[in-house]
Amino acid sequence: MTNEANTSAQSIKKGAILTVMLLGAFVAILNQTLMNVALPEMMNDLEISANTAQWLTTGYMLVNGVLIPVTAFLIERFTTRQLFLTSMGLFAAGTLICAIAPDFSILLLGRVVQAAGAGIIMPLLMIVILTIFPIAKRGQAMGLIGLAMTFAPAIGPTLSGWIVQNYSWRVLFYIVLPIAIIDFFIAAVLLKNVTNQTFPKIDLTGIILSTLGFGGLLYGFSSAGSLGWTSTEVITTLIIGVITLILFIRRQMTVKNPMLEFRVFKYNMFTLTTIINVIITMAMFAGMILVPIYLQNIRGFTPLESGLLLLPGAILMGIMSPITGWIFDKIGARWLSVIGLAITTFTTWEFSELTDHTTYTFLIIIYTARMFGMSMLMMPIMTAGLNQLPQRLNAHGTAMSNTFKQVSGALGTAFLVTVMSNQTEKHVTELAAAEGVTPDAKQEMGYIIKEATIQGINDAFVVATGLSVLALLLAFFIKRVKPAEEDEKREAMKESQRVAINEG
Repeated sequence: MTNEANTSAQSIKKGAILTVMLLGAFVAILNQTLMNVALPEMMNDLEISANTAQWLTTGYMLVNGVLIPVTAFLIERFTTRQLFLTSMGLFAAGTLICAIAPDFSILLLGRVVQAAGAGIIMPLLMIVILTIFPIAKRGQAMGLIGLAMTFAPAIGPTLSGWIVQNYSWRVLFYIVLPIAIIDFFIAAVLLKNVTNQTFPKIDLTGIILSTLGFGGLLYGFSSAGSLGWTSTEVITTLIIGVITLILFIRRQMTVKNPMLEFRVFKYNMFTLTTIINVIITMAMFAGMILVPIYLQNIRGFTPLESGLLLLPGAILMGIMSPITGWIFDKIGARWLSVIGLAITTFTTWEFSELTDHTTYTFLIIIYTARMFGMSMLMMPIMTAGLNQLPQRLNAHGTAMSNTFKQVSGALGTAFLVTVMSNQTEKHVTELAAAEGVTPDAKQEMGYIIKEATIQGINDAFVVATGLSVLALLLAFFIKRVKPAEEDEKREAMKESQRVAINEG
């Protein structure tokens, strides 16, 4: 263990460390939300198809997903300062490559370099909070992470929509670049090491199996939405992912120093909260993916109008995050998550009643209410599970939570898009038969396709509502817990007291 790592929680400047790392997390998330709206403009400018352009987000997600399981090893091998400076340096370099990229291949390279940096930032930030904050203060600290995670999506779509309508998409990267560079230099001055280094040996076999396992699953799930679940490419990558992931888990359960510690699942509250967060993440993607499709493809709203509709909900979620953290420290996660999931379930069901004349005002109100419910969920539930882990497993628990979040996000997207697509085809056939319309009647078929797509989106929201109900039922079993090591020490103290009394 290094001398730097021995710095006590009392002597370090928590505010400075948290500010530096939150800025890094904010700019990484902002970068991703800016991209979503800008993809159509990039396709036109670079003369690429939708399938090709999709690699700009899929490739980014793949690198992120492959890196996250390795972060537990990296955090135990390198100092906080080394890791954060490396991640921000990679992120800034990738952003510059994207900004000046002359063609798609260089742009994709820049996105991969960006992802290599961004994939380390969020897990590292969570580990630092678990290390420097006592359990009674973690809710407020996690609430600040929630603020960064929601403020970026709040301004991202609107800002991106305005920029791509008035300027080049390259301006998006030139906005992100100076923030990343400034944060890098501030971190070089202020950031200190707060984690313990155990210098584990690198497990190359584990890294290869992890990359193939999680990479195969993420690619398979993300491709299924566009290629279909019966695609040879999707089936092959999913099979490779499952087999190598089984081999990876088996190896991690037998080696002396596992890269990713699957024994975190022996702690029941961590296991429960991980399952709930997986379900919530899948349900959350219903709003993130399906609402923009409805707004732009069906109702004809511009990207800027779509972004403005999502803005109030994202701002409210950002405002609520620190408040939710404070409430969590007072009462725990159970009733926060129950109330939040009740609101989320109701509003998700409301989105299953969309028509071609649903008003813009109604959509804003329901989406904002849905984000209000979501603001009570992700961070409190994750923190409730991580709080049960002994400190030596914090890095592994955080890496595991983030890995499952990535996989469930990809699965949720693919699953809900598939439900929408399949149900749309079914409704097109049913409506055409009911109306007696033939495929060559273009005007009538255009209306039928539009109506069928709305019904397909509604069906996907019904499935998302079912997921929310399942998470709501599980939320009643969440309990406040103490770190396992503290429980063991307490029991040992009680036993020694009993022995002393008996001997007395």
